[in-house]
Amino acid sequence: MVQQAIGRLRSVRRFEDRPVPDDVLRAILDAGRRAQSSKNTQPWAFVVVQDRDRLETLATYGPYAGHLAGAAAGVFLVSDAGDAYDIGQATSFLMLAALEHGVGSCIAWIGDQDGAKALLGVPPERNLVYALSFGYAAADWTPTKMGGRRPLDDVVHWEQW
Repeated sequence: MVQQAIGRLRSVRRFEDRPVPDDVLRAILDAGRRAQSSKNTQPWAFVVVQDRDRLETLATYGPYAGHLAGAAAGVFLVSDAGDAYDIGQATSFLMLAALEHGVGSCIAWIGDQDGAKALLGVPPERNLVYALSFGYAAADWTPTKMGGRRPLDDVVHWEQW
């Protein structure tokens, strides 16, 4: 089942104008909090934004974050310094859980960390580099075919390079 979900996961950048029910959003967030982390430090916190004006502003804080403006919810991933790998684990869990609930998602890089942290009240010593948009895919959105992936034998080296 997990392998099938991984094969179906696509980035959704256009969403319907309808909310994600609270119980579904909480289930997605719970999956993210359950991600593995180095020494089980769980160095993350999630700031959930559903306010349309706030999402539209935050969408301007990264060159490829525009999809946040139309999302039902944005989840901003706050972490300790140097925890990019652990945040990646949480991100994968969040996105796969959303897929299970029929909710689309897409990752955004937040280039203006200081602006986003100020708007969201995140302490300055914390990192806020990534966000995820969540929502139901717009009716006119069509997933791109999974293409351009290198063959497994081009990626995997056994025993040595």
